[in-house]
Amino acid sequence: MDNPQTKRTLFIIASGIDAIISGIILLIYFGLFPADISSWGIPRWMIGLVGGVWFVASIAILAYFLTKTDVSE
Repeated sequence: MDNPQTKRTLFIIASGIDAIISGIILLIYFGLFPADISSWGIPRWMIGLVGGVWFVASIAILAYFLTKTDVSE
């Protein structure tokens, strides 16, 4: 993990996967993905809040690493 390019690639992949997972959670929250969240025992608003914050954070990290210039050269 000493190579900055490897670290950058790892962050891009991880934040992309996080964005997909949190996007699925938001689709479930808005009722566009068929899943019964009332049986989970978690309040509906909390699922929406966690999914929304997770989605925004993962997109922000993804955008940062995609636009970050390589200054090591």
